Amino acid sequence: MTYVFVLAGIVLVTLPLGIWTGVYAQWKRLALTLLPVLVVFVAWDVYAIARGHWRFDLTQTIGVQIGSVPLEELLFFVTVPVASVIALEAVRKARGWDYR
Repeated sequence: MTYVFVLAGIVLVTLPLGIWTGVYAQWKRLALTLLPVLVVFVAWDVYAIARGHWRFDLTQTIGVQIGSVPLEELLFFVTVPVASVIALEAVRKARGWDYR
């Protein structure tokens, strides 16, 4: 559960910034940003698990898997990129940087 709590902490810490920057209001844009990340990293995980390059100790996860990938791993692939986008947008807004 430690990993889940860390991911929840990331969401809670970045939630106010996501609202302040308007990242969540632009959910379609955020989804389009996340899509390639999810495709690449989930495919990479599935491949690496199938080839035996790495594995997940199921006693160390919450036990929910989608295919061969634990739910926590999938949540990581969403949580961390969203937090990164929010951090970038917060710096842009605070510094007054226009990217358009």
